[in-house]
This record gives sequence, structure tokens and C-alpha cells, in this order.
Amino acid sequence: MPGRIAFVPPRFGAGVVGGSEALSQEIAIGLSGRGWDVEILTTCAVDHYTWDNALPPGDTTEFGLPVRRFETAHHLSHVTTEVQRAIEAGSPISLDKQLNWLSGRFSVPDLFQHLLLHGAAYDAVIFSPYLFWTTTVCMPVVRDRAIVIPCLHDEGYARLDVIRPVLSDPRAVWFLSEPEHDVAHRLGPVADHHVVTGAGVNPPEGYDPAGFCERHGIKRPFALYAGRREADKGWDWLQSTFADALALGGPDLDLVTIGVGKVTVPARLHGRVIDLGFLEDDERDNALAAAQVYLQPSRMESFSRSVMEAWLAGTPVLAVKGGEVVAWHCRRSGGGLTFSGPDDLVAGLREICETPGRAEDMAARGRDYVLKEYSWPAVLDRMEAELGASCRHG
Repeated sequence: MPGRIAFVPPRFGAGVVGGSEALSQEIAIGLSGRGWDVEILTTCAVDHYTWDNALPPGDTTEFGLPVRRFETAHHLSHVTTEVQRAIEAGSPISLDKQLNWLSGRFSVPDLFQHLLLHGAAYDAVIFSPYLFWTTTVCMPVVRDRAIVIPCLHDEGYARLDVIRPVLSDPRAVWFLSEPEHDVAHRLGPVADHHVVTGAGVNPPEGYDPAGFCERHGIKRPFALYAGRREADKGWDWLQSTFADALALGGPDLDLVTIGVGKVTVPARLHGRVIDLGFLEDDERDNALAAAQVYLQPSRMESFSRSVMEAWLAGTPVLAVKGGEVVAWHCRRSGGGLTFSGPDDLVAGLREICETPGRAEDMAARGRDYVLKEYSWPAVLDRMEAELGASCRHG
């Protein structure tokens, strides 16, 4: 057996929505299938808004992997709220207050204790994403065998003093894209050993776009947004920009959204936004295949899995211009366009929806790009080579 690995995601399991969590799960399954002894160390939480202990602590088996869950503890205070507002405003924050904020949402004392007592039993411990207590506090306990997949964004959180060791101190850092790697170097020191591994996406066996529309009563062409419906992901901005684009005479499309988070539709989009909530993976893929275009309004992406899934489904992409990672993918692939406001959005929608053959050409380019650059076998080969080197020299 090549070696023993622990993955430390903040959440894990069926029903968990999050790009880094999905990534950790798929890497773990892939490496286990290649003979690595893989274990998941995670929390009892499912909801990333509350971090409540929704699942029992202890050992289970999920997706064929041993999973050990630890309870979260909560320490919310007025200082936590004060620091959160300061981060969002870009104001300076003392180190003491940063440390208070770090534990404010949740901590996992028993996970820390487990790594303290048993961390040396693992050849590698893989943490992702960079931001949460499970990485920022637990990684230093096993830094000599730690690998961090940060899923990094150019945001206020990444500039905090308490975050710097996450990128500078582990044995290795794995990035998902060249722009993410560049952001890390702009922000400060990075571990001597770091590499761009990319991430993998599995092509579905097939799609059922017509069936999707019939099952959900969708009778009109639509643009799709899939993911967390949060301001940080650009959801509020997308609704406003989409409404302005319709008012400017853009193509007559509805906006369908799937994912988690509350959807409050502005009055001027009444009847034009269809919220289908959380969908299982197969139906999500069918939604992507049924859409005329996939809209990605998030600037906070390190890879953008949903864009890759859209291209695999044969759907072109329109992405926010300020998102370095997705714009990079669009340029490299030829599978997408970018927009910065309603005028750009109208122009992009018209080019995709009204230019004969344009949507098909873009989608084909995008699909070829994903299959060439981000197949799981190729990505796992890169990760396995890195792990093999770490285990030999650990």
C-alpha cells in the first residue's frame, strides 16, 4: 500500500454543498481506489451557516471511506461580529481580535486532540479549504506532513495575519489554477514546495435536458446559476444585472437557479426567476445541459467546478469579468465570455443565443478543454506523484 493519508475537510458527506468539500471527497475516493489508505477526519456539521452538530460523532463508512466525525463548539461573541464587519470593510484588525474571530464561528477541540496524539501515524494530512478552524488551527499540529489545498481567493480573509502560516508553513501547497497560485504569491510567503495540480471533473454518462424541463415545468429558454445563493458568490449582483439586461432588451430568457441559500427575488424580476433549490448531482447535470447559457457571477473562485460541469454538459459560459480564475479558463478554452455589467451581459447573451453556431462552437471548445486538462486520471497522477515524493522524504 503506498501510504496512509488523512483528509481534513470542515464538512463531508451526502447533501454537503461546497466546491472544496466535493474536491476533497473526490480526491479521497480516487486515491483510495489507487491503493492509498485513506481516512476522513471532519466535523458533525452539514450547514455552513450554523455549523451545528447535525450528525453524530464517531466512526462511520461513507462512499467506501472510513469517516471519523468530531463535534463543533461555538464561541460567538460581540468581538466576532465586530471583526467580521472590519474584515468586510478592509479595516485593520489586531492579532488578538483575529484569533478571537478565528474561533468565533466554530472550533473542533477533539479533532485538534486527535491530530496531536495520532498525527504522526499518517504519511500525509491534507487540509482544505484555507479559511476554517479545521485548517488554520489544526494544520500547524502536523505541519511536517501537512498538505494544504487552499482554494484561495483574493479577499479580505486571505490578508489576515492568522492566515499566513496556512500558506507558508505546511510541507506542501497544492493550487487548482495558475491565477490562484499567482494570488498566493501576491499575498505573501508560500511554502517552498508548491505546485499547480488542478482538479478533476467526472463526465456524466449522459444528460436528459428535455426530461429536466418537463419534470420542473420549465417551458421557456433559460440561463442557469448553480451554487450558493450568497452575496459573496455574486448572487445578489447577478439578479440586479440580469434585471437590467432584460430592461435593455436582452434575449428573452428566464433565470433558473439551483443550490442552497435563501432566494429573495426583486420585484422587477417577478415571474422571471425560477428557484429549484438543491438538486442531486444527476439532475444538476441535466439542468446544465438544458440551459442556453451558464452564468458565473462569482469573483471568489479558485477553480470553478460548476463552469467545468457546464462545459461538459455542452453549455457555453458567461462569467463576471473581475473573476481572474474563470476569465483565465474562458480565455484558454474559448468556451466562454466575460461581462462586467448589464450592457456586457446583453451583448454576450445575444452573441451566444442569436449568432448561428456560436453556442455550439463555444460549448465544444469548453468540453474539449475540460477533457484534456482536468480529467481525474491526469489530476490524480499529478497528486499521487507529489504524495509519493512526500512519503519517501517525510
